[in-house]
Amino acid sequence: MEMDPGMKQLQQTLTKMETDAEHLLLARHQLVEIDKLRNGNREALTSLRKRARTSKSSISSPFEKIMEELAGLDSRPLVKEICSTCGDYDPREHTWMMFPGSDIFARMPFHATHTIIEKDQERLDYEAKKLQSYVKETSVVISEQGALADIVSPGILKSLVTLKDEHK
Repeated sequence: MEMDPGMKQLQQTLTKMETDAEHLLLARHQLVEIDKLRNGNREALTSLRKRARTSKSSISSPFEKIMEELAGLDSRPLVKEICSTCGDYDPREHTWMMFPGSDIFARMPFHATHTIIEKDQERLDYEAKKLQSYVKETSVVISEQGALADIVSPGILKSLVTLKDEHK
């Protein structure tokens, strides 16, 4: 027996709406996860910046100054770049870092550590913006499809939503 064309159209519309709603929920969940990672990165960067400003290694002692002069001029770089995060902090000093998206810890140079975290933060910001625009677009599409409730009575719509497939 063939399905009524109107009923077939209703079924297709409901299926599309349900699929769009599932994709919307998944995107919102991903957005929450990305926000957690972004907050973690923000905390790590704040901690690294505080460490660079308040660490003993950012203030050279007279003894270190004498030892550097005894080591010779050839061991110093010709131009010292000042990083906005490191400041006068020794960028070669090591710090522990857990790689983004893994459970692996590594001891890395301070400058490399904050650079990796900053790049990861940029990537996460981009992903979050993409997901936010997808959530907005999908919400508008679902909202526009909501006109279905005007055509089908709310009681019938509710019964269609609560239907369950039970195999006999």
